[in-house]
Amino acid sequence: MNNERSALSSWTPEQIALGVKWVETWRLAGEDLERIHRKELRKLDTYRAIQLLCGPADYTCPPRAPKPFSGLVEQQRWFMEVAIGE
Repeated sequence: MNNERSALSSWTPEQIALGVKWVETWRLAGEDLERIHRKELRKLDTYRAIQLLCGPADYTCPPRAPKPFSGLVEQQRWFMEVAIGE
């Protein structure tokens, strides 16, 4: 079995009672903090949050469609021609 001493073996009954009360207090506080956190998230203006993170822009408009052609594709084609030609 486990022969190691408990970290609480030197605590008095009063200290243990205070520790139990401390843990219970934080458990209840955690529940309240989670409730507050969810309430704040529901109220969050996502457009404003994105604007603060990414800078000013009209985030109500959809993004532009990507170009069907990239200069990188052409560059890679040129590199392949040079590599094969040597």
